[in-house]
Amino acid sequence: QLSDRGCWSTWPAFASGQTVLQNPKPCCITKERKASNKQALLTIPKPRYLEQLESYLRKELQSLDLTKKNSQELKLQPYREIFEFFIDNFKTYKPLLSAIKNEYEVTLAHQKERIRALEPLKATISTVSEQYTQQILALQESERDEVKTLKQEKQHLLKVIENMKEEKSSLEIQVEHLKKSLAEEYLRYLNEHHARKLLLADMNETHNKQLDLPLHQVQGRENVKSEDVVKLTLALKIARQDLTKAQVELNRMIADYGDVVPRRDFESLEKKYSVLLQEMKIRQKDFDQLHKEYDMLLEIHRETAEERDKAFVELQEVQRSCTPRPSWAKCSEVIPGGADRWNSLAEGKTSDQLVDVLLEEIGTGVLRERDVFLGCGKGDNIPVYLRCEGEVKNKKLSKKDVVTILKDVWREKSALEQQMGKRSSLPEFFLCYLQKKHGEAAAMEWSYTIYENMRVYQSNPVMSTFYNVLTGKVSEEQYHGQNQLISHLQKELAACDSSSTGSLSSEQFRQEEAFPLKRNESIQDLVDASRHRLDSAEDLINYRALFDEDEEGNAAPFVAMLRNQYVNEKQEYVRELGSKLGDLIEVNVDDLKSAFHAIDPDIDEQTLDIYVGLAFQVGKEQTDQDVLPVETVLERLMAGDVRRVGPSPREESKTECEEGE
Repeated sequence: QLSDRGCWSTWPAFASGQTVLQNPKPCCITKERKASNKQALLTIPKPRYLEQLESYLRKELQSLDLTKKNSQELKLQPYREIFEFFIDNFKTYKPLLSAIKNEYEVTLAHQKERIRALEPLKATISTVSEQYTQQILALQESERDEVKTLKQEKQHLLKVIENMKEEKSSLEIQVEHLKKSLAEEYLRYLNEHHARKLLLADMNETHNKQLDLPLHQVQGRENVKSEDVVKLTLALKIARQDLTKAQVELNRMIADYGDVVPRRDFESLEKKYSVLLQEMKIRQKDFDQLHKEYDMLLEIHRETAEERDKAFVELQEVQRSCTPRPSWAKCSEVIPGGADRWNSLAEGKTSDQLVDVLLEEIGTGVLRERDVFLGCGKGDNIPVYLRCEGEVKNKKLSKKDVVTILKDVWREKSALEQQMGKRSSLPEFFLCYLQKKHGEAAAMEWSYTIYENMRVYQSNPVMSTFYNVLTGKVSEEQYHGQNQLISHLQKELAACDSSSTGSLSSEQFRQEEAFPLKRNESIQDLVDASRHRLDSAEDLINYRALFDEDEEGNAAPFVAMLRNQYVNEKQEYVRELGSKLGDLIEVNVDDLKSAFHAIDPDIDEQTLDIYVGLAFQVGKEQTDQDVLPVETVLERLMAGDVRRVGPSPREESKTECEEGE
């Protein structure tokens, strides 16, 4: 149905008593008008033409055979016909609707062509995977018997060598024993020989005295002759005894060592064993190489399968969400400030970030036009600073005013906590601060105005941080942790500036050891952020200006980079902790401590107790539990101030490998 002004109205706007909206902006429709439209929709029947189209669509869908392969295309055809009927009956909008329909048809045809082009790739991947699998199986089968034979031969040779070593050791022991026995026998025979010689000398001397020979020469010749005969007789007897013993010993040796392998045979076998051992090492090396190639092929196959699955998922995602890319230049026509301001806002941003910028601009306009806010109520689930009923006046504060108030809140809260010695609740202090500054009657007006501004201006770091802490998305410790980090860096840079000029060279800035755990890439990003306004020829960095803020609380790129690195490092730390917990669904205190020690070996017990208390909510209404879901533990750690204490074991091993190389 069409209204009198020629504009479309929401059904059933044609009924009596229903008027056409004067302002088509959805953000300007009041809740009372929406409620009245909904009540009218429930009491007025549908238009006749709409009922005819729905009836025709149901009949066509019921007549289709959805069991066929192309059931989705058959199901799409009735909707096309309904859309064509709709276009034909609305002559005014027919060109626009026809253009929309044609664009979708062209997009669908393009996606079908892409699917058709990807089909051969799928078959090729399957064929290549099957070929490599067959080659791997054939290589394993061909080498299996040969490797088995070599292993058996190796075991046999090892046994033979062991037996030979035992026999050699036994023979050496026996030879040593024989040498010792021979030496003892030789000494005994030598003593007997000398004793016999002395005895013969005494006998000859006694015999000569009895004969009393006159001539000394005759006596000498007789003594020599008799001595030679006795010696020869004794030597012959001893030689026969030695021959008998040698024969006995020879027979015993032959009996004992008849099965001993000769040395030349042993050396030949040892040489052959060395050759076989070398060949086996070569075969083992080839086998290891084949095993590595097999693992590599498996990895390639896995990566190919993942790429195939990823391509398929991307294809499905493209099929579901294939729409023409928006022309962001059109936004400059409606954004205050024109094309120059839009270009400055959109510089270097992705489509998702541009959507956030556009929503912020739209929200700014809506917030500026609203005079009152609707109270959220006084329920227990409503935050204390929003517990109000009825309409609340919009104070229409500027961004600068809101930032000034939030900074003053942080300052007052820090002073109070130093006096009390304990942390206070930000929502309750925020309400008390506004009541103290503006009175209880106007406190809610200021609270709602500041809250709506923080919700809209999420790109402002002061507002977004205060909003996240106020709503409980992150803990207040994270805010104080970032401030301590920035303050610590300021002190370190000032200490490095011995001349107090306020400037440091790039080399001094890069060598600053305020962050020993940061990677070289992160340090380089900070150096680049500190030089974003400097010429390439300038080397001095004004480190004091890096921490300046404008009147709206926007920090310099250096501080923004530092805060982003803080968040990214915390997210990486928590993700590494989740990976260490593995497939666990629930975790207890001991498992969590073990995981922290594994990813951060230098963590001290005090810090570990703080992190565990943060994860298990110790000291709060939710007392410590024996077991918690892993997802809950990781979410609580992500919201808190969790940082790495020592270097990562992976980074240390990587550094050691680089130094070794």
